[in-house]
Amino acid sequence: MASEMTPEQQREWMQQWRRAAVALEQVKRDELARMTDAEALAAADDLLALSEHAYRDPRYETYSGLIEQQRIFHQRRTQ
Repeated sequence: MASEMTPEQQREWMQQWRRAAVALEQVKRDELARMTDAEALAAADDLLALSEHAYRDPRYETYSGLIEQQRIFHQRRTQ
C-alpha cells in the first residue's frame, strides 16, 4: 500500500506511474493512427450503441430545457 511506503518509495512509485501514463498515451496514439476509416466508424458505432442502454430521465423525453433557457436569456437581455 502507498501509505506504508517511505517517501522515497512513494516518489519512485509515482515516477513509475507517470512513465506508464506516457507509454500508454503513445500506444493509444499509435493504435488510433493505424485505424482504418471502417474500424473508426465501427468503434464509434460501438460507443454510440452503449448509450441505448443508459438511463434516460423520463422528464426529458418531452422537455429539453431549451425553451426555459431561451426564457432566461430573454429576461437577462431585457433587464
